[in-house]
Amino acid sequence: MKKLIPCLLLSMLVLTSYAQKPEDTEDWSRKPEKITPGKGSLPPSDAIVLYAGAGDLDKWESQRGGPVQWDAGEFLTVKAGTGVIQTKQSFGDCQLHIEWRSPSEIVGEGQGRGNSGIFLMGKYEVQVLDSYESETYYNGQAGSIYKQSIPLVNACLPPGVWQSYDIIFKAPVFDETGGKESAAYITVLHNGVLIQNHFEIQGTTEYIGPPKNNPHPAKLPLALQDHGNPVSYRNIWIREL
Repeated sequence: MKKLIPCLLLSMLVLTSYAQKPEDTEDWSRKPEKITPGKGSLPPSDAIVLYAGAGDLDKWESQRGGPVQWDAGEFLTVKAGTGVIQTKQSFGDCQLHIEWRSPSEIVGEGQGRGNSGIFLMGKYEVQVLDSYESETYYNGQAGSIYKQSIPLVNACLPPGVWQSYDIIFKAPVFDETGGKESAAYITVLHNGVLIQNHFEIQGTTEYIGPPKNNPHPAKLPLALQDHGNPVSYRNIWIREL
């Protein structure tokens, strides 16, 4: 009798599996929206184009208020002393593509060489820096989540050459009392190479001291930093997730 029990159980499992149908695990709950992918780094059809050249600054403003004072034409270049610029539209979870170029003329070293930054929600910085054969603290070099996460590799190209970041960002979530329900996460590809792999952002980017986790809205503007160096940007597009 003891030998029969395992055989009976096996038979029941076999019969149960045969009773199931392939369609039992099919999911028809959400039909994916059809889009047209862009060729190369060009935006897909559902992207919001933030800067495509020709001096079009309709989607940008100065963080100080008023129009952008950066040099704008085929590409957008930091004009030292004019301040941070930000999008007029606010974003949370997103996919961001942005191309940047450090100055071809090398001036300074470390943090003084081709420095700018991309601030998701105006608070969480992906560092832009000329880190090609130039040393600085590693959680402050190009592709770092500034002062939080060292990039997996240094994928920098020489100064004066266009580079790209492709960023997947999940915004933090705060509850009604201001407590953080879930952290922000970020994945970054630099020139097509994975350099930040679903990193859990510890809080806001701070130059001095630890990150902060003060509550903020679910969507905020994207910002580009004026750090005094004439860094250029082009082909900026974003997809809300």
